[in-house]
Amino acid sequence: PAYAVFFQQGVLAAGTKESHDKAENSPFVKDFLRGRIKRELFKLGTAALYYVYSAIEEEIEKNKDHPMFAPLYFPSELYRRDALAKDLEYLYGEDWESKISCSAATRPYVDRIHEVGRDDPVLLVAHAWTRYMGDLSGGQILKKVAQRALKLPPTGEGVNFYHFEGIHNPTAFKRLYRSRMNELEVDAETKKKLLDEANLAFQYNLDVFTELQEIGKDIKEEVQDIGFHAHGDMGGDSSKCPYYAAKMAVSGNTTYACNFAKMLLRQSTVQVILATWVAAVAGLAAWYLM
Repeated sequence: PAYAVFFQQGVLAAGTKESHDKAENSPFVKDFLRGRIKRELFKLGTAALYYVYSAIEEEIEKNKDHPMFAPLYFPSELYRRDALAKDLEYLYGEDWESKISCSAATRPYVDRIHEVGRDDPVLLVAHAWTRYMGDLSGGQILKKVAQRALKLPPTGEGVNFYHFEGIHNPTAFKRLYRSRMNELEVDAETKKKLLDEANLAFQYNLDVFTELQEIGKDIKEEVQDIGFHAHGDMGGDSSKCPYYAAKMAVSGNTTYACNFAKMLLRQSTVQVILATWVAAVAGLAAWYLM
């Protein structure tokens, strides 16, 4: 089918390369990779995700019978809003709803999702694919790191976002999801619009990262350089880049999976980390590179 071409690795990687490069080399991501992240930002990032997923899932429900989206309707497997609500209750307390607000950078992202759901539901495919498949990719790699770095309970409080109760085999589910997308029939114009929308979704995420980076400048909290480096600091050795390692790990390369695990496990001195939004960007990068 015509849609299958759109989601082939080469077309997707080429079409999102600029967005990926911006994410990989942004100051916020470089700070994360060095471990220079402040704990308070974790809570703000979780709140931002809550508003984004609330919008996505509200619009999916409204359009679940749309012929373009019906094959991708997996609420029990994918929905994240309730999981994020649990995380926010753990982080802020029972009155968490009165303590959070939709940030200036998150609001345009949320508004765009509602606009798409109302005026062009086909483009919801791009938003759902960008977020959910990213969460099932690199985001999963960082779950245990988040628990250890933030000293969260091993029972999952604070990181419910990562736990997909309805998915027992993420790799198999992603394969199913991609096969469903490949079966969708769209024309060339719609195919281009979907690619553009995926890039736009990536840019909205980057806007949130930039906002968090700026907020972090005014938060007085000790951070620690743990030795991660951005891809651009690798001196040409891309195998040392966490994005590259994540890509190879999720593609089934056990050598890189082990290397990435070792790279993470070496960071035992981490005290604080922005785990939720950063896991999301790592997931996005891993998914885009697959």
